[in-house]
Amino acid sequence: MRRPRPRAAAATPSARSGIDVSRLAPSGKSILVGLLILLITVGAYGLARGTSAFAVRGVVVHGAPAEVTAQVRQVLAHVEGRSLLELDLPELRAAVEAVPAVAGVSFDRGFPHTLNVAVIPEQPVAVARQGRAGWLVSANGRVIGPLDPCARVGLPRLWLTRDVELAPGSTLAGDPLRAARAVAPLEGMKPMRVATVRASETELTLVLRSGVEVRLGDGSERRLKLTIAREILPSLAATGGYVDVSVPERPVTATTLDPQPEVETPISESP
Repeated sequence: MRRPRPRAAAATPSARSGIDVSRLAPSGKSILVGLLILLITVGAYGLARGTSAFAVRGVVVHGAPAEVTAQVRQVLAHVEGRSLLELDLPELRAAVEAVPAVAGVSFDRGFPHTLNVAVIPEQPVAVARQGRAGWLVSANGRVIGPLDPCARVGLPRLWLTRDVELAPGSTLAGDPLRAARAVAPLEGMKPMRVATVRASETELTLVLRSGVEVRLGDGSERRLKLTIAREILPSLAATGGYVDVSVPERPVTATTLDPQPEVETPISESP
């Protein structure tokens, strides 16, 4: 009786392909070399942090006017002589953004010895008046600093009661904040000579130097409303009155300041 032949073991993928998997694994020598390189790199980094190899010798401020640049440099004066590698950039960012005239900042380590600082300055849009005192206010409602009441004559005036606390770096709230935001879109648009701003929870009104009022309703769609009002205003230059754009699709004009509308003006299609 003939015995059956034993079956041959199935060939493994590596055997079929002729690849020795063991050769693909890193050798003990290569692992050791890699660890040595890592230790040398970490040691060199630690040594550089503790030496003057990358010590800050200059702070270069970009994007800010001279006065703001001087304030930023003063805040960062303590970093000179310290290594660029050991600087705590989030801490420096918080310190610079605490400067009332700074809206934002970013840093770049300019090896070997320079700290580059890119500043976004606050954009002044109004002057807050409180009695005889004046304060420059940004588009975000931030108080940039005290100001001579007669300075910046081209900016609108926000008249505040004496119970509103003002200090450099503080931010307006309530109606004063709504007033600042109402005139912020005017920046970059064709000039609209605004004298003062009246604000409440439900109504924003710009009083122009000509005496004409621009009634915006609530604070929504400010840029659209101002663009529409700007197109209509030339028709009121000789007569005065007001333009009400609280409903942008149906602007209303009148030749007096009586709250009852007299004339409805279609939306201009010109840019």
